Amino acid sequence: MPNQLNQAAVQFQRRRMTFSALSLLGLMSTPSWAQRYPVTSEQKATAERVAQNGVPVSELAANAPDSYTVKPGDTLWGISGLYLSKPWRWPELWGMNRQDVSNPHLIYPGQTLYLIRQGGLARLSLRSNNNSSDGGEIPTVKVVPRTRTEALSANALPTLRIQLIEPFLAEPVVVDERTLLEAPHIVAGQDDRVLISRGDRAYARGEANTPLVIGPGLPRDFRVFRSAKPIKNPNNGEILGYEAQYLGRARLERSESTQDAPEASPPLRPFPDSRVSDQGYPTEAPKPAPGEVVPATIDIVSIKEEIRAGDRLLPEPPRQLVNYVPRAPEMPITGGRIASVYGSAVANAAQNQVVAINLGKRDGIEAGHVLAILTEGARMIDKTDDQRTRVKLPDERNGLLMVFRTFDRVSYALILEIKQTVRVGDRLIHPL
Repeated sequence: MPNQLNQAAVQFQRRRMTFSALSLLGLMSTPSWAQRYPVTSEQKATAERVAQNGVPVSELAANAPDSYTVKPGDTLWGISGLYLSKPWRWPELWGMNRQDVSNPHLIYPGQTLYLIRQGGLARLSLRSNNNSSDGGEIPTVKVVPRTRTEALSANALPTLRIQLIEPFLAEPVVVDERTLLEAPHIVAGQDDRVLISRGDRAYARGEANTPLVIGPGLPRDFRVFRSAKPIKNPNNGEILGYEAQYLGRARLERSESTQDAPEASPPLRPFPDSRVSDQGYPTEAPKPAPGEVVPATIDIVSIKEEIRAGDRLLPEPPRQLVNYVPRAPEMPITGGRIASVYGSAVANAAQNQVVAINLGKRDGIEAGHVLAILTEGARMIDKTDDQRTRVKLPDERNGLLMVFRTFDRVSYALILEIKQTVRVGDRLIHPL
């Protein structure tokens, strides 16, 4: 009997250890990428509401397919536009299939989405209508125990094609004129190089009261910018900010300092009698030579364009995780216009280009807000009228853009879809 109890205790202990090991393994194998795409509380609220009722059939796109197999290269924006007449209503797409997909960002190529219409409402599911309505079980598949490895982090569908905006998440910076003028500047390159490239060493210095030094809490990584161009409000010509030209990145390796100037042999000249001792030496100590400024040492880590003396340094901001959820703004949009085309001197922009708009954080604009673009109607003379009346043609809706980076008075947006070329000065309105 004691032996049986001991054996039972050992078996129980083994089971507990096995269970603990499996639990630990499960925790360790939880995909780290699952936390890279947070879902907002607003999304959850919308999803809960839609998951219970579904979406009215009238809000579906005209050619919404009954089923769709996700392919590599698809985006949630594209699939939303495939099923919904208003693609920015992305939370509805998530809510429609929330019972089957726990996280809307974790939809993968190869999965099939089924559109189910019931009672005037529609929803998406990963199971066909037959399987979901008759309560049939998911088919059982027999597998042979073996190690299976699959990299899912690179396969999950993004909301948008991130490569279109990723460079602009770091590059554009809107500052006031004084901020850029007071920023540390590059003095020279090593070996008197005029053009400084990746891997080169250069020297920079800050203002007299803000030297470029290494210390606790002080930045060591910097972005390099060139003289900024003003962004003007098309409505009244007001300067909203200055867009600095991004050149590359640099790292501070040695602090700025000062050192005593080398003593130079003073020229031989006669001294006045009152300043010469009996032995013929000066009675006053010579004034010390002023200290020399030793610029800080920086290494160029990466470049977009070649860097030269006079370019400015701004601290590298911390990398932020932004949740790009295409959605309509909660407030009305007034006075919105396209202010400039990023990185270009031309006044026209095409699809997938980045533009600056004259709305920012102070106007309530957030990353993910979708705005409609209006092309202003032409002004002309009605030649069919004997009075030669001057008329203005109606403004026409041209397409959509989505804001992905905001500043106080300016924001950057990606042109998602357009019918014709977008011009600086085109109006922006609420998409609904």
